[in-house]
Amino acid sequence: MSKLIKPKNYKALLDLKQTEQGIKLIKEFFQQNLSTELRLRRVTAPLFVLQGLGINDDLNGVERAVTFPIKDLGDKKAEVVHSLAKWKRLTLADYNIEPGYGIYTDMNAIRADEELDNLHSLYVDQWDWEAVISKENRNIEFLKTVVRRIYSAILRTEFLTCETYPQLKPFLPQDIHFVHAEELVQMYPNLTPKEREDEICKKYGAVFVMGIGGKLSDGKKHDGRAPDYDDWTTPNTDGFLGLNGDILIWYPVLERSFELSSMGIRVDKESLLTQLEIEGKTERKELYFHKRLLEGSLPLSIGGGIGQSRLCMVMLQKAHIGEIQASIWPDEQRKECREAGMNLI
Repeated sequence: MSKLIKPKNYKALLDLKQTEQGIKLIKEFFQQNLSTELRLRRVTAPLFVLQGLGINDDLNGVERAVTFPIKDLGDKKAEVVHSLAKWKRLTLADYNIEPGYGIYTDMNAIRADEELDNLHSLYVDQWDWEAVISKENRNIEFLKTVVRRIYSAILRTEFLTCETYPQLKPFLPQDIHFVHAEELVQMYPNLTPKEREDEICKKYGAVFVMGIGGKLSDGKKHDGRAPDYDDWTTPNTDGFLGLNGDILIWYPVLERSFELSSMGIRVDKESLLTQLEIEGKTERKELYFHKRLLEGSLPLSIGGGIGQSRLCMVMLQKAHIGEIQASIWPDEQRKECREAGMNLI
C-alpha cells in the first residue's frame, strides 16, 4: 500500500455519470484521430494465443502469463496476451498492408504480476497499433515524426474534453520534448530512472524518452524491453543506440511523470539476432514468429501501445486508474482510496 499516492484535498471534478460519458467521448474521438494521423485501419485481435509460438509479448521477461488448457486441442496451453507487439506484425504480413499504412486494435490483457497502485491494474486496455515502413524510414527522425503525430492527437483530445467539461482545465504543453535515456544519465547521474523521468517531465511537461532496453553508461538499463520487438541496439543519428521510447507527461494531479505510450521501430533481422544474443535468448530463433522474421516474410514496421484507461484518467484528471476501469483491488487499498476521495469503480 505504500506506493499509493493520495493527493491532498483531492476531489473528482466529474461525477460517475459524467465520467462514463467522458470515457466514451475520449475513446471514440482519440482512436479516430490516431487512425487518421497514422493511416491505420481497425482489425480484430485475440485475447489469447497458443503457448510456445513466440507470439506473446513477454514484457520485461519476468511477468507470468495467465494460462489455461484447451480441451479440444488435447489440453494444449493458451496464454492471455500481455500485449500484441508481435501478433500485429504477423497480421501486417497476412493482410498484405502496404508501406505507409497500418492497423490498430483494442488490446485487453490480464497482468497478474502487476504491483497495484494509482497507475497499475490487473486489467490492461490499450490501443495497439502497427504500421508498415520502408527501410529508409528506419531512423530516428521518422520515429520523432510519428511521435509528434500521436501527441497532436492527444492534444486535440484534451481540447475536446475540456470544451465538453469546462471544470477541467488543459495542462499539456503544445510541443513534446525528445531526450535519450543516456542523456538523462548524464543530466541526473545520482537519480534512479524513475526519478530522472520525474525531473525531465516536470521541466518540459511532455517528453519522449528514447533508447529503452539496452545498458547505458552507468551499466544499467533505463527500463526493460523484450529483445524481439523494439529495436534498442541500432545506432541513430543522435549518436546513441535505439529506435524506440516512451511518451511521458508531467501529471499535476499526482505530481509525477506518467507514461501514456511505449513504442518504437521494430527489430529487423540484424537487430533481432543482436538483441537475442545480448539477452541470452538465442533459442527463440526456433519459434514461429522469429523464424518468419528471420526468413524475411514479415514487413519492416513501427508500432506501439497507448493506454486507454490511462489516457482517460489523464483527460478526466482522475487520481487513480480504478476511477476509470473496473478491476480487483485489495480491500485495504479500496479503503485508503475512498478515504482520500478516490472512488474506485
